[in-house]
Amino acid sequence: MQKNNNQYWNVTTIVYMALLVALNLVMSRVLVIDIAGVYRITVGPVAIIMAGLWLGPVCGGVCGMTADIIGCFMKGYAVNPLITLAAVLWGVIPALIKPQMAGWTRKGKIIGISVSVAVSAVLSSLIVTTAGLVWILGYNFYAIFPGRVVQFLIMTPIYCVLSNLLYFSPLTNIVMNGAIPRTRRA
Repeated sequence: MQKNNNQYWNVTTIVYMALLVALNLVMSRVLVIDIAGVYRITVGPVAIIMAGLWLGPVCGGVCGMTADIIGCFMKGYAVNPLITLAAVLWGVIPALIKPQMAGWTRKGKIIGISVSVAVSAVLSSLIVTTAGLVWILGYNFYAIFPGRVVQFLIMTPIYCVLSNLLYFSPLTNIVMNGAIPRTRRA
């Protein structure tokens, strides 16, 4: 979303960031299946992944951090710095592959996005979030890790599919180039 090299944080970028944060909040705090406070079935990270892919790693990280902090206030949780770091990683890691994808074919881009989402899931969900639950909230690692692995195995392919569908949709052209498709009027 960098049209003018002198100005990265323009109004359009901030509006897209706000929309993606709001989308994440709805998907991860309202439309969520919460199991015992440790496992969440949600597609909320997809909005943060798209923030990174569409707007860059800094915007993706800021969206992840903002969504996590606001979400904590919405649900009445204390802000856990490790879980907030995991939310930041969801936006940063997929965005780091994007510059390398410039000359890739569509199939290569699909694989690149999927690999970056899977790496994000391993680092964010399995490692950092689990560490936050164990070290800061006091959960037993051996009690929660098997369930987190199952959650990872179920949700990661869903995140990959949704991220690729959104990335290869007309939304990418709209967000990255500001091009709104025109329809013919009869």
